[in-house]
Amino acid sequence: MSLHTWLFFVLAYLITTLSPGPNVLLVIRNTVRYGVGGTAATVAGNLLAQFVVVMLVALGVGSILAAMPPLFIAMKVIGAIYLMYLGVKQVRGQPQQKTASIAPSAAPVLNQAKIFRESLFVSGSNPKTLIFLSAFMPQFIAHDRPLPEQFAVMYLTVAVTVMLVHSVYSFSARGVHGRLGASPWIALAKRCSGLIFVGLGVKLLTAKQV
Repeated sequence: MSLHTWLFFVLAYLITTLSPGPNVLLVIRNTVRYGVGGTAATVAGNLLAQFVVVMLVALGVGSILAAMPPLFIAMKVIGAIYLMYLGVKQVRGQPQQKTASIAPSAAPVLNQAKIFRESLFVSGSNPKTLIFLSAFMPQFIAHDRPLPEQFAVMYLTVAVTVMLVHSVYSFSARGVHGRLGASPWIALAKRCSGLIFVGLGVKLLTAKQV
């Protein structure tokens, strides 16, 4: 992969990553709820999922998935149901919130392993990501050069891009949350983010195979 091709890949992938999706929303939610620890666990889960997806693209699994509608539908339904489940949980809020007036200092307990698994599943259960990257990444492959090295470069590029974009969203979320503190608007925003999760689940459920 030449420098010119790599720069074009960076720009193209950055544009696709900037648009908010389930992964970005999950980073913002966990940043507000758990702080830096929640952000780190969320990004780590996403990066592992992206690594698996890139490996599957390198093996040609994306093409197989595109050619098997039942498998695509099964993955799509599982991912959509999980997103809607997260959304409903967010809308309903934590049971501890009912006793907030009694124990105002109580905060959600950080469980990085659970957040990591949640992020891994959200990022890895969307079949459209695999199919999209299967169509996107080969456009930047130079077939006269070793493929493993090129896929390694593309994954590292994807990882750095994801970390940068998610860090920007996380920093912005911390800034807004820090200024508003325990404002009722924050509670409303959390409920709205839950509705967005549900909406993203519905969108995935109704998505057509590309």
